[in-house]
Amino acid sequence: MAGIYIHVPFCQSRCAYCDFYSTTLLRHREAYVETVCHELLHRSAELGGEPIGTIYFGGGTPSTLTAKEIGKILDTIVDVYTIANAQDLEITLEANPDDLTEEYVAALRTLPINRISMGIQSFHDRTLRLVGRRHTATEAIEAVHRCQRMGLTNISIDLMYGLPGETMDDWSYSLDQAIALKVPHISAYHLTYEEDTRLWRMKEQGLVAPIGEEQSIEAFNLLRTRLLAAGYEHYEISNFALPDRHSRHNSSYWKGTLYIGIGPGAHSYDGNSRRWNLGDLGEYIATPHDEDVPHEAEHLTTDERYDERVITELRTAQGIDLERLLTDFGKRYHTHCMHCAEPYIHRGQLVLTADNHLRLTPESIFVSDAVMRDLLYV
Repeated sequence: MAGIYIHVPFCQSRCAYCDFYSTTLLRHREAYVETVCHELLHRSAELGGEPIGTIYFGGGTPSTLTAKEIGKILDTIVDVYTIANAQDLEITLEANPDDLTEEYVAALRTLPINRISMGIQSFHDRTLRLVGRRHTATEAIEAVHRCQRMGLTNISIDLMYGLPGETMDDWSYSLDQAIALKVPHISAYHLTYEEDTRLWRMKEQGLVAPIGEEQSIEAFNLLRTRLLAAGYEHYEISNFALPDRHSRHNSSYWKGTLYIGIGPGAHSYDGNSRRWNLGDLGEYIATPHDEDVPHEAEHLTTDERYDERVITELRTAQGIDLERLLTDFGKRYHTHCMHCAEPYIHRGQLVLTADNHLRLTPESIFVSDAVMRDLLYV
């Protein structure tokens, strides 16, 4: 099965840490939706009839769209693409807590959306203000309860650690609040100071400072310990879920499943090549409806596909499927992988499982980038 990702570039305001393509020009929403529908039509043959198993509205802030606008996009997908199983189709909408009013959630309930991914980030108001979030901690909690009360219970929340000025006690409190919400999925990311973001400029000016490596590791270990104790499975480096509540759409990325990305700045993957639409809303909505939207693409070499396999599968709890690696890439790549992995296995940072998978040990997850880098071919 394949997936469809819809990039919604609109935001009411821009967060201080964000480097994804977005715009505050909400007046172009109608033209954007029209172009999304035409792009879906124009590119319908790219998946070769592969049935769709997941749809994901990401951004930006997808909850800036009205339920009617979201519904129009979903109707186009259903009309044009083969749906694997309508009753089992996972449809996720990323949303800001302050957008999830009672009226908006009621409108969403008229659509087949069955999963909400809510960007909360922190349960401390001072930190939320610093990084440019519009909601308060109380509003975030109320938004989760509102969705649950109205029957939209498949909720994922995003948290961020390593935020400026936050102590371990602050992080522990945020974890307490997240666990108390009883949501089935939690994603947690370490803050990265991306170049040319507002937070990066604040760092350059000495107004904020990154936390040290020791505190970063302590925060990650606390995250993992607390969520595992609360019954969550650590199924990917940044993702935790209650049993059987993994994000199927995001899991497809780590498994190398085909997906098509629609909207300005969206990425696509067909198994052999990657394509990315240019991040320019003006150019996007100016595209004639019988033409493809502005984009670039690259064909992946075997070396590059092997590297992507290592990076994506090693992020997961299952690790690299060595039998599948041998089948898909041959003995040369399998031998290279095992030769490079040997020192890490010896040091206890990688483990070779009984079912022939190579995976990170819990102690090495936080330093996984270094391990992955040494297993690459290119």
